[in-house]
Amino acid sequence: MRIKILLLLSVSLLITTSCTFPFTADNPAEIEESSIISETETTTEENIQPEEIIATHAPINPSALIQPDDFIYMGAFRLPDDGDRPRTFEYGGNAMTYFPSDISTDTQDGFPGSLFIMGHDRLAYGEMPDGNQIAEVSIPSPVKSEDVYGLPVAEFIQPFSNVTKGMFTGLDEIPRVGLAYLDTPQTGPLVHISWGAHFQEEESNKPSHGWFETDLSSPNPAGEWWIENTSLYSVNGYMFTIPENWATSFVNGMQLATGRYRDGGWSGMGPSLYAYQPWVDDDGTPAKNGASLQAVPLLQYSDSYSGENFSQALNGYSHADEWGGGEWLTISDGRSAVIFVGTKATGEKTWYGWRNPAGAEYPCIETAFRDEFITCRNADHTPCTSEELEGCSNHNDYRGWWSSEFRAWILLYNPDDLAQVALGELEPWQPQPYAVLDIDDLFFHNPEAVEEGMLGAGVQQLGLIGDIAYDREHGLIYVLELFAEGAKPVVHVWQLPAN
Repeated sequence: MRIKILLLLSVSLLITTSCTFPFTADNPAEIEESSIISETETTTEENIQPEEIIATHAPINPSALIQPDDFIYMGAFRLPDDGDRPRTFEYGGNAMTYFPSDISTDTQDGFPGSLFIMGHDRLAYGEMPDGNQIAEVSIPSPVKSEDVYGLPVAEFIQPFSNVTKGMFTGLDEIPRVGLAYLDTPQTGPLVHISWGAHFQEEESNKPSHGWFETDLSSPNPAGEWWIENTSLYSVNGYMFTIPENWATSFVNGMQLATGRYRDGGWSGMGPSLYAYQPWVDDDGTPAKNGASLQAVPLLQYSDSYSGENFSQALNGYSHADEWGGGEWLTISDGRSAVIFVGTKATGEKTWYGWRNPAGAEYPCIETAFRDEFITCRNADHTPCTSEELEGCSNHNDYRGWWSSEFRAWILLYNPDDLAQVALGELEPWQPQPYAVLDIDDLFFHNPEAVEEGMLGAGVQQLGLIGDIAYDREHGLIYVLELFAEGAKPVVHVWQLPAN
């Protein structure tokens, strides 16, 4: 049986490339608002279930943790457009951050502030090196609708701008980007950025972090910087801020968190997280270009380069998992959680190769690699049978890690576990989620069937989520669902209590 924690119509997500899926599950608007907690539904027994991910030990402080039924779904809204690529949100949504209210963005509708959101991704081999431009948009009151075109549309506050022009050059193939707004006495208001690519070796082995100012017409970027003693695959996919009190207590005041998950376990077999700081004095002077920044590991599972040691992995881990965003949630009653959002491979089988046209339950492996590594595994990590390693015919050209099923999940971690890692009392691979939210039934799931060859379809749809942002003052969570309006994302909104 699958336990589905439905959060009062709730909660959030992420992605590796620009993907989504035309899944014919329940429509968001059809879920009753009263159905908050566990509902059961029959599914394949061998599939990975949410309860298999949760830590085997109970949290020592459960009353201090945000729980699944705290998430209240408010609805969604659409994004505006500004023309042809790259000045469009089509094939975008790689990164997002919340910008607090000021005179120009304050509203009386309960949704103040704005969002900085990334547009159409760069394309490699010179096709579109000026992609991943950033725009600032308003936040309209979200609406619950089963028709995506019934949603309200945000407005531009600042149009698309190529704020990283001349930076992160050559990192154009399937870029991975994170954004985090942070205002400190030392630096003032800045948007911090991390930037990676699908492959980060040889000529793509480049520094990954920087910052820019919030006036997109004059961003004055700084960087690029390395994160010291880490793999690029572990640090340049998502970013968020760390609460100041926690940062002061455990990570020498570092208020920025950065991490990444790279499929195949190259980054570590689960989401990773590091605390860092890119300024060097009380005047907010940026580190020198090319500098290596000290970082404190908070979460780092064993990577597949070191061998497939699943005892040091996320519980229920699969090489086809995708974790593309995170946030450090706090609410005014003192409770907190660190969350990661993504597309969890929950199927009975995971393999490297292609989607099998014969059906989701059948692997279609890349036979050229079957003697180099284990190309197909069951959900319990045992190898597939020899008959399942024969490959298949009539597949498309989109090779990668696949599973017989994907679901949109949110992992909730206990900040106290990360504190123990920072203090050296736990190994970075030891923390496990204390709760899991299955939010798959809340999304629109690529209703116009865009790029199904690349994204998959039905229960096999990849990459649902772009990024997540958090308005800490008002307890509002914003999540980008990719390919919800044609090739554009939409923004879903949840409210946490006691703010």
